Amino acid sequence: MAFESLIVLGLVATCCLIAPNDASLVFRARNRSMSAKPFKVLITHPEVPQSGIDLLKEHCELTQVLSLPPSRAELLEKLKGVDAVLWGGHSPLNAEALDAAGPQLKCISTMSAGIDYVDVAEMKRRKIPLGHSPTVLDAAVADLAVGLLIAAGRRFNEARRKIDSDNWESYHLNWLLGQDVRDSVVGFFGFGGIGQAIAKRLSGFDIDQVLYTTRRRIDQETEKELNAKKVDFDELLAKSDFVVIASPLTPATQGIFNATAFNKMKRTAVLVNIARGKIVNQNDLYDALKSNRIFAAGIDVMDPEPLPPTDKLLTLDNVVVLPHIGSATTRTRSDMSTIAAHNVLRGLAGEPMLSPAY
Repeated sequence: MAFESLIVLGLVATCCLIAPNDASLVFRARNRSMSAKPFKVLITHPEVPQSGIDLLKEHCELTQVLSLPPSRAELLEKLKGVDAVLWGGHSPLNAEALDAAGPQLKCISTMSAGIDYVDVAEMKRRKIPLGHSPTVLDAAVADLAVGLLIAAGRRFNEARRKIDSDNWESYHLNWLLGQDVRDSVVGFFGFGGIGQAIAKRLSGFDIDQVLYTTRRRIDQETEKELNAKKVDFDELLAKSDFVVIASPLTPATQGIFNATAFNKMKRTAVLVNIARGKIVNQNDLYDALKSNRIFAAGIDVMDPEPLPPTDKLLTLDNVVVLPHIGSATTRTRSDMSTIAAHNVLRGLAGEPMLSPAY
């Protein structure tokens, strides 16, 4: 099926350029003998972008969770008897949900890159195909990461608080001096698609070098393009002026940025986390920032989420905190919905998903 192969390759290359008609052709090719709308699909969030819904409704009977925030009770009730699910949001996707759906469930796709809220082992045990939507959000998250890096390094939060408190001290020549991105060493803990997208953007800021810590070395051509060098974790911490966390949350990475790690960083170092909050021991981060053991931090993820407004981290001047909005652009959300819908259609058709989670 050469045409279908081209579709897959095109989506992988562009992450969002397959037109709805392409998905329809694939679905029809595998289901010519089926009656109209043979499958029932649940959309688990009322704000899933229309692009994905439009793809699905041509071939499937759709049901949608309408409560906001989505009610777990409504979700479990509407899961009964569905053939597939487009899983919007981060409600736990676990045995409870799979039991509610029933044995006829054929596939699920999340509308997210990370799947730490999914009981992957349980999904595999039941042999249910799972899709997700990585890569398509790389650009949006990378843009935000660069913004956090600059905002934290140049003390945006502290500067704004000076305005709010009417406490301008511009008579000092060294007032609110920050850290230069130019000629800096930027270290990446995790250097996949998002990390590399950040590094590409930072190359325009005339950084000196990229260091990265991963399990496997990336290809040499990309290393050369990004002036990147694989190092161990301790060297990354010791040499980096900016440390960007861009790795998945796993048992091995959970809490790895703790007091021990912060004590190995430069006192002028800036930490940026756009991955998962639990990779950082937040109490230790607070202590490191409070004592000026490290210079600043910019985080879009935290533990817990939502972060209580009384959390002690928010009392600090030298941290920029955002409410997990890395992929929050109109285009990215629409593309994520489209990818998830393609995954569902492929799963229902018995085809390999365009973006399988395993």
